[in-house]
Amino acid sequence: MDLKLNNKVAVVLAASKGLGRAIATTLSAEGAKVVIGSRDEKELTKTAAEIQLLTGNEVIAIPVDVSKADQLGAFIQKAVATFGRIDILLNNAGGPPFDKFENFDDEQWQKAFDLNLLSFARLSKLALPHMQKTGSGRIINIISGSVKAVLGNSVLSTSMRMGVVGMAKLMADEFGPYNITVNNVAPGLILTDRIKHTLPKGVSEEEALKEKTRGIPLGRIGKPEELAALVTFLASEQAAYISGTTIQVDGGANRAIF
Repeated sequence: MDLKLNNKVAVVLAASKGLGRAIATTLSAEGAKVVIGSRDEKELTKTAAEIQLLTGNEVIAIPVDVSKADQLGAFIQKAVATFGRIDILLNNAGGPPFDKFENFDDEQWQKAFDLNLLSFARLSKLALPHMQKTGSGRIINIISGSVKAVLGNSVLSTSMRMGVVGMAKLMADEFGPYNITVNNVAPGLILTDRIKHTLPKGVSEEEALKEKTRGIPLGRIGKPEELAALVTFLASEQAAYISGTTIQVDGGANRAIF
């Protein structure tokens, strides 16, 4: 299937590793010109070079802290100055810490808000005029499976991701006349560094991961590339009639009907 992504410009956040890197790689492999951002300039530059070597398509690295409004504005300006347009925006950010509700203070709530909700709103607003100019666009948000089934100790993440779900629904309604789609992708258990950091102590990584697969019908943990494949489809012309929805990638782990 030709996804018709040749020469489309994709902006991918939190892309130096994990899900963001996998998404940037897959989009680049499909012919998109990719701009990647994250806080770690050294790792980001290395990632851009590796993706470009692998796919043969241009990848630009622009360091950015998505929780800082002034940096986001400069980031989008540089992306547009480089390629002249933005067709695809992949909102993504590292998740907040896990703990009980009673253990979080105001500062931690504010950090989670800035990182996992406000950054998505700011970037979408900054990218919108450039998508309006071309008469089309794709905004895709990476959230969490916790918006469909509560995950223990994820109160910060769940609260902010639920906010993104509501925001995306309204954005899809508002942006529809511009031919811009807005969707959320909700990962379940995908093998990234963040998952590894949440594993219990006292047992081997292999044993801990095996225990986590017990509730997954497919009997395994997902690969970043599998989630990236869905994101790339949502970014394509073939997905032009999909908007305002939240799609899970979890191996069937969530049993909820709605």
